[in-house]
Amino acid sequence: MPHLAKQGGRTIRVAAREDCEREMEAIQKFGARLLCLGEDDYPKSLRAIDAPPPVLCVLGNVSLFARPAVSIVGSRNASAAGLAFTERVAAELGAQDVVIISGLARGIDARAHRASLNTGTVAVLAGGLDRIYPNEHEDLARAISERGCLVSEMPLGWEPRGRDFPRRNRLVSGLALGTLVVEAARRSGSLITARFAGEQGREVFAVPGSPLDPRAEGTNDLLREGAIICTTSSDILEALAPILRDGLPEPGTLFETFNDPVEPLWDELDLLDTSPTPVTLAGHEMDEPEPVAFISPVARVAHADMDWRARIVDLLGPSPVSVDDLARLSEAPLAQLRVTLFELELEGLIERHGGALVSLITRPDHSAR
Repeated sequence: MPHLAKQGGRTIRVAAREDCEREMEAIQKFGARLLCLGEDDYPKSLRAIDAPPPVLCVLGNVSLFARPAVSIVGSRNASAAGLAFTERVAAELGAQDVVIISGLARGIDARAHRASLNTGTVAVLAGGLDRIYPNEHEDLARAISERGCLVSEMPLGWEPRGRDFPRRNRLVSGLALGTLVVEAARRSGSLITARFAGEQGREVFAVPGSPLDPRAEGTNDLLREGAIICTTSSDILEALAPILRDGLPEPGTLFETFNDPVEPLWDELDLLDTSPTPVTLAGHEMDEPEPVAFISPVARVAHADMDWRARIVDLLGPSPVSVDDLARLSEAPLAQLRVTLFELELEGLIERHGGALVSLITRPDHSAR
């Protein structure tokens, strides 16, 4: 029988032995394992944060936790320039034996995982290991479990709720020596990860962006608040060299004034929640709000019916990007890409630069969906 106890005025349920055994058996059948705080395989960097999770559920190569790691996070609605930069930095860090940590979200997260599949990547989930979010990343999650590692502090079967994403973000930053934010709107969930990184005494890096691009407002704010500017992987490796030599610093208070107006931050009392099986509420399943994108009026189509033109325009921004990168990241046929770029140029919506680079011309009437 379960036991009831009081803590902080709340009643908590202590699981019965048979429930624990049943859950451990399910985890074993799933192919995963539990890592408990104090075990040798438990991530050393995570052990150093405030209130580390007492138990982790992991699937994959736990030896990755013994290597230095960097978290890479950013916008779900990332630009082609942001995605290309993420891919390059993740691959270069991987070549230096650095593991890439991220949250399996759309955009920057997914690109960072894919670029580091062969060198080492860890995906931190907001729900159980068998509840992949978003659904379209199930194949990516499977590849990571086979060549990297999936991590969650939630039990199998747990559907992620809105407040679970900030909890996940503290693990994304806590597993790494530093966190790189590539693109982030002002209310992006990536800024929560940056805040946790600062509070945990980890380095925070940010990629500068065009002041005309809303996807760069959050990163530019981080730079003003003291984040380290990142334009190449060398910026990260140089900053982390003393940490690799001397060990992790004490938790700091960088960005302590940050306050997210949309999603309440994680509180350890959530771990005592005794509510029944969680339900994901409509509008609360996303870990960050949709950022503003540069979409021309004729390209405003429903996301579910997105055509090639809308997909290409969505990847464009004020920062020039190569046509080759645009073709690869949009997955558009080359002939279709050329026609779309020609149409956009005739409409005065894009500008061509030397070296086969293109950028979106930003005007007030092209600023938002």
